[in-house]
Amino acid sequence: MGGNYKIAVIPGDGIGPEIVGQTLRVLDQIGVTYGHHFKYEEMLAGGCAIDATGEPLPVETVAGCQKCDAVLLGAVGGDKWDDLPGPKRPEMALLGLRGQLGLYANLRPALLYKQLRDACPLKPEIIGERIDLLVVRELTGGIYFGPKGRRDTAAKGQEAFDTEVYSEAEVERITRMAFEIARGRQRRVTNVDKANVLESSRLWRAVVTRVAADYPEVALNHMYVDNAAMQLVRDPKQFDVIVTTNMFGDILSDEASMITGSIGMLPSASLGQGNFGLYEPVHGSAPDLAGQDRANPIATILSAAMMLRYSFGLTQEAEAIESAVERVLEAGYRTGDIMSPGQTLVGTEKMGQLICEYIAKGA
Repeated sequence: MGGNYKIAVIPGDGIGPEIVGQTLRVLDQIGVTYGHHFKYEEMLAGGCAIDATGEPLPVETVAGCQKCDAVLLGAVGGDKWDDLPGPKRPEMALLGLRGQLGLYANLRPALLYKQLRDACPLKPEIIGERIDLLVVRELTGGIYFGPKGRRDTAAKGQEAFDTEVYSEAEVERITRMAFEIARGRQRRVTNVDKANVLESSRLWRAVVTRVAADYPEVALNHMYVDNAAMQLVRDPKQFDVIVTTNMFGDILSDEASMITGSIGMLPSASLGQGNFGLYEPVHGSAPDLAGQDRANPIATILSAAMMLRYSFGLTQEAEAIESAVERVLEAGYRTGDIMSPGQTLVGTEKMGQLICEYIAKGA
């Protein structure tokens, strides 16, 4: 028997509405193929919300999300709103959603499809047989949420500050999630911090080490963030699950995305307690591509697959989407960001259509 699921849909800005549109198309195909019903509640956040309400994250949006089973988000931001003060910028909608919805863990898988090996900037001998790693990023603490501001000084003029703050409880819950996930993968966790310099990292490392004792079957190693950034391009195969802070995870997951061929291929899930989650592509709003049928919708479509798996427990349906994506790539279809000689260039809408067709064929 199929299920009924209510999804808050936040298309956002730039290419957001286009990639979300194709993702809903894929979800509808999953519904038809497997007998589920997805109800969508569209909501405002980001630049379009600023234009409509004056705020990047209206209170109605948060309340609406809380009444749904999961949230699907496209992308927010753009040049149009770059001159707004920090608290009024579109990106504050993301921080607000994560904080107010209690989404403390961000999962960002970086998987290099064999069909996209030529798009990877690394040498074949570095790529090896496979790159498949997962960044588990703490999402509601650290420097992005700590005390911040500006102040005037007599000697140096104005100065700005952003404060990194972490509690033992915050570190422990993200660490346990990383180790639980690692149990189902290659059973290796790399903790990334800056414990040689930062007091917050020294506490972080101490808590990670303590929690690791509860998971003797999972190997743990520690790595400074600067070394981790180097190792991601030197030998990415050494990584399985990376657990790290909010800011370090933000940076490293974007770096990891490029070794997979394109940031347009990477999904993400932001999770809290229970099954509720927010799902979005790693990439931004790309306003220069908006309305041109050129954006790659695969990252958002794969984010929907993560939604099916983590929020709804629909593993078979999630695998159907992932398999369809792989089969489309195997057939040689590419959007511009992953295009290589000899392949067939398609637009946003066509890519969504093809993935739907392969889902239907694979049932």
